[in-house]
Amino acid sequence: MPTILESLNTALHSALAADPRVVILGEDILDPYGGAFKVTRGLSLAYPDRVLTTPVSEAGIVGIATGMAIRGLRPVVEIMFGDFITLAADQLINHVSKFRFMYNEQVRVPLVIRTPMGGRRGYGPTHSQSLEKIFMGVPGLRVLAVNPFDDPGRRLLHTILEEEEPTLFIENKLLYTFPVHDSTTLRDFEVLRSDKGFTRTLAIEGAPTAGLTIIAYGYMAELCRQAVMRLAYEHEIFVELIIPTRLSPFEIDPMLDSVNRTRHLLVVEEGTLTLGWGAEILASIVERLAARLQISHRLAAIDSPIPASAPLEAAILPDIDRIIATAKMMV
Repeated sequence: MPTILESLNTALHSALAADPRVVILGEDILDPYGGAFKVTRGLSLAYPDRVLTTPVSEAGIVGIATGMAIRGLRPVVEIMFGDFITLAADQLINHVSKFRFMYNEQVRVPLVIRTPMGGRRGYGPTHSQSLEKIFMGVPGLRVLAVNPFDDPGRRLLHTILEEEEPTLFIENKLLYTFPVHDSTTLRDFEVLRSDKGFTRTLAIEGAPTAGLTIIAYGYMAELCRQAVMRLAYEHEIFVELIIPTRLSPFEIDPMLDSVNRTRHLLVVEEGTLTLGWGAEILASIVERLAARLQISHRLAAIDSPIPASAPLEAAILPDIDRIIATAKMMV
């Protein structure tokens, strides 16, 4: 089975082959370097006229790509580190996301921005953050997060070729080397998909009725999968794990269905705790299921810059042991 990196790379090759309007822009994406995390490896050799290296200016890259999208191209931008997406915040929040509404549906911006987020590699405070929450809730901007349970290459290819909305595509750094899960690696789980297709639900196959719902995305979803296995086999605590791919706007129905059954909710994210995605999920569920929800909790990074020191970084970010301890405390 392919790794997530291979799946994404194949999708970019396929997009360039399928549609001459697709162009790739980013810093240091040309071969032989092929990008900081090698997702664009081989693209410039195969499509030299449509894989464009750029100056170090995230604002300029996204601005130029926005113009390309308005004029009929389908640009894909790579931001080398997700921390630098803040330099393009004006373009994304004040322009790209609003053109459709400002010009009475006469303008579409089919722009895809890919960027790696997350820590655990010792890169320090300005290269290890999970900043996607800054862009969630912006009308007209979709935020998707890669996970091993929803083939990221298939999702990326569809987004590039078919979607008309500007999309921020979040890729956790540690997931690049993970395999895309299939029926073999998930043989212990029952896997459900929501009607709209952006959300997976995992539960231990043949287990008793779950007493806890965990909601997590990206790399935290993979850590939660491992925690769910240990909770079941070591502690006899059974969990339904909800894994959304689209973070904003999110699908609430699969979450409501699960919490309505379990009445216990744990939301896990790698971003900082305060005013985060988990808080919005929890608030939305409480508004609808306050009478059913017995216990709820948020687990996230401590509200602190992320240190370069490995032990300090590990202390700040949630991990499997913390997920298990929290679940045991709740149930």
